[in-house]
Amino acid sequence: MFTHILIPTDGSRLSNEAALAGVRLAKALGARVTALFAAPPATPVIYRGVLPAGLTTGPKHQKMIEKAGAGYLAVVAEAARKAGVQCETVAETSDFPAQAILQAARKRKCDLIFMASHGHRGLRGVLLGSETQKVLAEGTIPVLVFRKGR
Repeated sequence: MFTHILIPTDGSRLSNEAALAGVRLAKALGARVTALFAAPPATPVIYRGVLPAGLTTGPKHQKMIEKAGAGYLAVVAEAARKAGVQCETVAETSDFPAQAILQAARKRKCDLIFMASHGHRGLRGVLLGSETQKVLAEGTIPVLVFRKGR
């Protein structure tokens, strides 16, 4: 059925749980996975939530993004290694994460996107996160949305 699953991650708790579930699904299906981290380009202003948290240089911020992304992707790669699932990791720079997810899925010929219902900026409730909504609305590849029960 599905042979190549794209698993986007932003490092949030729910995103990590979704990634682990995505790897389990891939193992059950005999599929391979591509883990994706899409970060915004480095800027001198660093944001946490909606307020600026500090200033830094572009290169220093880029290194912070790369380090965070490597850690987020390592969670998926390690789960895949333990499960015996083939895994590729990809870090992209994009102001538009949903577009980066869809482009990565098309470019790598993924036949399923497995993602969390919301991430760092998501709402704790019945609403889907904005990036998940965009992927669902704009994509043509099947999307399986992981939502943690209460």
